[in-house]
Amino acid sequence: MADAKVIPFDDDRSRANNVQRPQRRRSAGNRRKNGEPALVREVQPLPGQHFAQDDVPVTREEQEPEQAPDDEVGQGGQSGLERRIAHGLSFLRRRLTGDYDVDDFGYDEELTDEVLMPALRPVYEKYFRVEVKGIENIPAEGGALIVANHSGTLPLDGVMMQIAVHDNHPAARHLRLLAADLVFMLPVVNELARKAGHTLACAEDAERLLARGELVGVMPEGFKGIGKPFSERYKLQRFGRGGFVSTALRQGTPIIPCSIVGAEEIYPMIGNSKTLARILGFPYFPITPTFPWLGPLGAIPLPTKWTIQFGEPIPTDGYPPEAAEDPMLMFNLTDQVREQIQHTLYKLLVQRRSVFF
Repeated sequence: MADAKVIPFDDDRSRANNVQRPQRRRSAGNRRKNGEPALVREVQPLPGQHFAQDDVPVTREEQEPEQAPDDEVGQGGQSGLERRIAHGLSFLRRRLTGDYDVDDFGYDEELTDEVLMPALRPVYEKYFRVEVKGIENIPAEGGALIVANHSGTLPLDGVMMQIAVHDNHPAARHLRLLAADLVFMLPVVNELARKAGHTLACAEDAERLLARGELVGVMPEGFKGIGKPFSERYKLQRFGRGGFVSTALRQGTPIIPCSIVGAEEIYPMIGNSKTLARILGFPYFPITPTFPWLGPLGAIPLPTKWTIQFGEPIPTDGYPPEAAEDPMLMFNLTDQVREQIQHTLYKLLVQRRSVFF
């Protein structure tokens, strides 16, 4: 009876298959290699020597087991499909039994890596075709504050930046984004944002994350950035009162400017219905060439070509502790970060030959 294949329910158990098993000898008539008969050399006993049935010498061709291509068989003799199925079943088991961890902010790293990022990665790679520059400016470990421009009517740029950091950084670091209050007031979006590592855009949460050595992302323009008209694209809005600089100074973490080109054109905002925005409780209600005229189809973003560039870090560890309360220093550092982002935006726009290609 042929041996039945068993796919382990827990992918951790599949590692036990790495232990080599004794190779079973096969009859010469059934051995094949790449569809051809194996070469078998008959061994004659010497005078006075007798071979038992189980002691018949075998050639090297007999000793080497047939192996499938590397892309089909992995560790423990499992194919790639079997490993994926086992991994998926193990993931489902952990979700159903509650055998997974979330931090005190609600961040679920396993769900982010296994579900959320894979779902958005085709948009990142195939639709927006994001090109990343300056990833070496992000430290391999320790806290850092990434400050980026904000645009696009809908905040897709933050999610794309999160994938860009994870997929391109040698240490595959996770970016924890600071989001506006509205994100955590929307059903479904609230839960997904928490699971993906987003947290409230407040100094207390940012300081806690930086103190734990996390990468924190902030977009100081807020709704002024993503809700600006298309005629003001790539013109940075005011960066608030510099609260992000004060947070970085308190923790002594570097500030990394980030410039994003391509997001401005995904929903060209040609109008703003303030009445509908007020009724719905939104900061703005966008009117684009496709929305609301095409209904749900108008919510599909245009397939623009994106570039995300991380600039050189601005250190903050050389300032005394009381520097975080110095308004002039905060203003100067805020202006320095803003000017660096704006200058890089202009440089990338000059280098860009097409919005879509």
